[in-house]
Amino acid sequence: MTTSIRNITIIAHVDHGKTTLIDNLMKQSGSFRENEVVDERLMDSGELEKERGITILAKPASINWKDSRINIIDTPGHRDFAAEVERVLSMADGALLLIDSAEGVMPQTKFVLAKALKQGLKPIVVINKLDKADQRADEVLNETFDLFVSLDANEEQLDFPVIYASGRSGWASNEIDGPRENLNPLLDLVIDHVKPAEFDKSKPFAMLSTLLYADSFLGRSLVGRISQGTAKANQQIKAINLDGEKVDEGRLTKIFRYEGTKKVPIEVGEAGDIVVIAGLEKANVADTICDTEVDIPIQATPIDPPTMSIKITVNSSPLAGTEGKKLTSTQIRERLVQEAQNNVGISFSENENKDSFEISGRGELMLEILLTQMRREGFEMTVSPPRVLFQKNENGEKLEPIEEITMDLDEEFSSKVIDSMNKRKGKLIDLKDTGKNKKRLIFHAPTRGLMGYTSRFLTLTKGTGVINRIFHSYGKFEGDMEGRRNGALISMEQGKAVAFAIYNLQARGEMFVTHNDPVYSGMIVGLSPKPGDMIINVMKGKKLTNMRTQGTDENVVLTPVRKMSIAEQLSMLNSDEALEITPNSCRLRKAVLDPHERKKLSKLSEAS
Repeated sequence: MTTSIRNITIIAHVDHGKTTLIDNLMKQSGSFRENEVVDERLMDSGELEKERGITILAKPASINWKDSRINIIDTPGHRDFAAEVERVLSMADGALLLIDSAEGVMPQTKFVLAKALKQGLKPIVVINKLDKADQRADEVLNETFDLFVSLDANEEQLDFPVIYASGRSGWASNEIDGPRENLNPLLDLVIDHVKPAEFDKSKPFAMLSTLLYADSFLGRSLVGRISQGTAKANQQIKAINLDGEKVDEGRLTKIFRYEGTKKVPIEVGEAGDIVVIAGLEKANVADTICDTEVDIPIQATPIDPPTMSIKITVNSSPLAGTEGKKLTSTQIRERLVQEAQNNVGISFSENENKDSFEISGRGELMLEILLTQMRREGFEMTVSPPRVLFQKNENGEKLEPIEEITMDLDEEFSSKVIDSMNKRKGKLIDLKDTGKNKKRLIFHAPTRGLMGYTSRFLTLTKGTGVINRIFHSYGKFEGDMEGRRNGALISMEQGKAVAFAIYNLQARGEMFVTHNDPVYSGMIVGLSPKPGDMIINVMKGKKLTNMRTQGTDENVVLTPVRKMSIAEQLSMLNSDEALEITPNSCRLRKAVLDPHERKKLSKLSEAS
């Protein structure tokens, strides 16, 4: 065993360079052979993580430096995956707070830092991306100090060490203009500043389960830091929940620790080390895995409650079963239960018939990632419009989730954006001039009005703006909000769309289908510029005659169909609509497909 273990977590706003920095730390510390082929952003192991360039799941890795082992935990930077960050902080003795030298302090930086300071961690501030042409490291350092003060950091935490770095170029320096050779100064600073936590190795074994992985060979693999004693292979263990009740019992079949990003089997795990254990089938995140003698659970950090939910049911459209393999409510239920067990940020509930399932999460990205993963696994389903979860205060007043939105944009677009936020009941909190004709706007606005707003914002700023959102608090209910103004263009019958019909209907509004796309009665094939739904026929072909003269056939030119993400499509839905998701397609539809049934229901709702 090495002489000392330091567990550190890297926290930062999304896209501030955490994963790239870890890549270079591991390369420079000798975690790989000289001839070993190493992927870029190797900690982003998931398919969606690689595609989107964001970290979704927290993952540990380990490097040896001098006579110490440093366990590094990479955390997600997006607010919707905050539950991952909150759990991981309990495993860490210290934290690296990464801040972009140009963008400065951003919403997620503020959110995660508040959690870290509350846990008593003393962060090392790393001002990253110093090789940027528009870096402003001195100003960013002042912003960071102000942030620590505003979050009520104690004197020890305010006396934070600062290091300047470029994760991509692989160097760190104690001074802005200091030598730019390698990352050794950062590793040395971690050893000097982060003191290894002291644990009692003489007590019986106990550890808090912090992460859970499903392994096809080992079954459930639980990751956590050993809080006391030592874990030995084949010893008898049990799992107890936060109330001290036993939830599982078994034999510790395997223990692993991290060497680089690989799991290496060991015989004995010591207190203070981050290990992966296998052998328990029912134990979950936040359970205490311990020796059979232990009866007192380790306290876990409470997770912030979800703010948004969606209902998922089987795909009931006429095209059900044509693209996916997993179609039944039982298969959907099993997958959602598994997700709720592995991801503490998500909660699962179902109706009495067990054919409609409600999934609640921290935001639309978290729900979109789940739906995207499921469609890639071959699922077909129908998803309801997202709804915001309200709360009540002591006086019985209705409260709703309020978000803090930070926008960086060119000055010329600021009036349009402010106007669009006012319509969504947003309140302008701060307006800063960031130089070079750029502005930073900070709003507080209800989550209800922000669903799918990112695409609207990008349209208003012609793709040049940057928007970041984070949950702020539960605030006073802001009253009714205007929904989608556009009426839906609804298909009349089932079949395949025809170019001639679409060409003649283009003037009626924006079309979502193109030539030869399958359609069915009740499917939304476009949006009208006016309120009120309209039933149209997208299958009407051209009447053929036996007369042909040159120039009578005009050229049919169709406007390209806009590609929309799942989050955008969900945000467009009215209360009587739904989204059909299959492995190959996402189709907007009416919840009730039959037009006569829809009329009856609307008359009943008007009467009531």
